[in-house]
Amino acid sequence: MKHPVTPDGRYFVVRGRLWRMADPRLGETERSDLTRQLMSARRAVRAAKMAEDPKDEAAGHRAVDQAKRALGERGPVWWTDGSPDFNRHMPKNTPYATWYAEVSRSCR
Repeated sequence: MKHPVTPDGRYFVVRGRLWRMADPRLGETERSDLTRQLMSARRAVRAAKMAEDPKDEAAGHRAVDQAKRALGERGPVWWTDGSPDFNRHMPKNTPYATWYAEVSRSCR
């Protein structure tokens, strides 16, 4: 399993951190378009860094943030049950600790 996804589908794990999934209510076309925008913004950040252009780099970071918010990966959570957001937390410090311990054990 490349990046395990929590049983509730809210997060995936990369390098021991939870990262919020895109809002599953987005249509495939909208999600795909937003993902393309995100990747384009990330390329713009990289190009601006290489060109040592802080103004363009800042604009690129804003575009990344805008795309991630539109995808539901940042900003207000997309679920409605009142559960807190554990984005960027280590699973062992969250209610996902037991799940992650089992997943980690099975990947060894």
